[in-house]
Amino acid sequence: MNVFQQFQRTIINNYLIGSFIAVFGVGSVFIFQTLALNERELLTMGGIITLSIVTMFSCEFLVYQKHIRPIKLVYKKKTSTLSLDLFSTAYQQVERFPLLTVKRIMLPHFLGLALPSTFLTVISINAEWLSIPYTYIFYAWCGAFLVAILHALIEFFLTFRACHSLQVDLIRKTVETYGVDPSSQSTLFISLKRKILAAALFLALFPILLFSLASQIRLSIADSTLLVDYWKWAGTLIFIITILAFYGALLIFKSIEAPVKELVARFEKVEEGHVSPVVNTYTDEFSHLFSGFNHMVGAINLRDQKNQQLLDQFFAVVAGTLDARDPYTAGHSKRVAEFSVIIAKQCNWSQKDIDLLNKSALLHDIGKIGIRDDVLLKEGKLTNEEFEQIKRHPVIGEEIVKGVQLTEDLLPILPGIKHHHERLDGCGYPDRLKGDEIPVFGRLIAVADAFDAMTSDRPYRKGMPIEKALSILEEGTGTQWDEEFVKAFMSGIKVTGTSQILSNAAI
Repeated sequence: MNVFQQFQRTIINNYLIGSFIAVFGVGSVFIFQTLALNERELLTMGGIITLSIVTMFSCEFLVYQKHIRPIKLVYKKKTSTLSLDLFSTAYQQVERFPLLTVKRIMLPHFLGLALPSTFLTVISINAEWLSIPYTYIFYAWCGAFLVAILHALIEFFLTFRACHSLQVDLIRKTVETYGVDPSSQSTLFISLKRKILAAALFLALFPILLFSLASQIRLSIADSTLLVDYWKWAGTLIFIITILAFYGALLIFKSIEAPVKELVARFEKVEEGHVSPVVNTYTDEFSHLFSGFNHMVGAINLRDQKNQQLLDQFFAVVAGTLDARDPYTAGHSKRVAEFSVIIAKQCNWSQKDIDLLNKSALLHDIGKIGIRDDVLLKEGKLTNEEFEQIKRHPVIGEEIVKGVQLTEDLLPILPGIKHHHERLDGCGYPDRLKGDEIPVFGRLIAVADAFDAMTSDRPYRKGMPIEKALSILEEGTGTQWDEEFVKAFMSGIKVTGTSQILSNAAI
C-alpha cells in the first residue's frame, strides 16, 4: 500500500469515526432522547434521518472527489510524466486539506443532512405522521449546526495529522524529480492561537449550548411560561462560561507561545552566528526541546571549534609549503602574519578582524605559485620582463583563493592578498591605487611585508638591521606606507620587545 492509499484510508476512517460520534452519537441521542415520540413517529423519524444521511454522504462524496483529484493525479501517473506545477498543486492541496475538510463538513455535510431532513419533516407533519410543532425544525437546525461544528473540529485535527506523511512523500518526490522543495513556496498559515482559542471556546460552550437547546424543547413541552426565566438563567451562564473559556484558552496559548517565541528568537540568533545556550527553566515537554536546543548549540560550537582549528592549520600549511619553495624566504609568510597581528593589536582591532588579517597575511604571496622557478628563484637582478611577471603574483593569488569558493565571512581576506604591494602615492601594483583607495588589509600587510623583506637575508644581499629597516619605513610614511600602521608597528616593537622581533626575523 502506497502513501496515498494509506492517506485515503486514514481520511475515510477518520470521517466515519467523526460522523458516528457527531451524527449518530450526539445528534441521534439529542433527537430521540429529547422528543417524546410514539412508535410510529420513531419509525418516521428514523426514515427521515436515514434518507437524509444517504443524501449527505452522496453530496459529500462528490465534493471529496473534487478535492482529492489534484493529489490523486500525481499518484496515478508516472512520476517522469508529471510537471513541476502538478507537484506544487498537489502539495498545496494536501496542505489545504484540513481546511477543505471543514468546508465539506459545514456545506455538503451539514446542508446535505439538514435540507432533506427539513423537507421530509414538513411533509411528515402535514401528513400527520409526526405530531411536533414546526418550531422544532428550527431547534433541529440549531442542534445540527452545533453538531456540524463539533464534527468539523474533530475532522480538522484528525486530517491535519493524517496529511503529514503525504506532505513528506510529495516533498521527496518533487525534490528527487526537479530538485525543488514545494513547501518553500507555501503561503498557508493557520496560527496556533486561532486553533487553540477556537477549539477551547467551542468545546467549553458546546455541552452547555446543546443542553440549553434540549432544555428549551423539554420546557416548551412541559410549561412554556418557564422559558423566559430559563433563558435569563441560561444566557447568564453561557456568557460566564464564554468569558472563562476564552480566558482559559488565552492562558493556555500564552504558556505555549512564550517558550516557542524564545526558541524562535534563539534560532534566529544562531542563524546570525550568535551561538549560545539558553537557560532551561521548564518542567514540561518544553524542557526536552530546550535541552535539545542546548545540545545542538554545544555540537555546533564543537564543530566550529574543530573547523576553525583545521582552517588555521590549512592556512599555515599552505603558507609553509609556499615559503619552502624558496629557502631564502622560508618562514616569510608566517612572519608577515605575526607582524601584521602586532600592528592590528596596537590599532585595537577586533579579534574577528585580526583573525581575518592573519589568514590574509599567511596567503599574501600565494600567487607566486603561478610564477616560473627560473624567475622566482633567480639569484641575480631581474630584468624588466621578469619583474613584470613577479608583479602579477597578487592578482594570481586573488584568483587562486577565489577559486576555492570562500564562505562570505572569509571574503575580506582577498583585498589583502591582491593589494599588499600598492603604495599610498599610487606607484604600486597591480592597480596603482592611492591613499585610502587601498583596502585597509593591503595597507597594513604592506608594512609587515616590507619590514620582513628588508630584515631577511637574500642571495644577493644580507638582511639589514632592524633599526635601519624601521628608519626606512618611517621615511616612507605618507608616500609608500600608511603612517598609522608604521607607528603602530614601531609601538608594537616596544611592547613585544626588540629581541622577539629579531627572533621572528631569524626564523
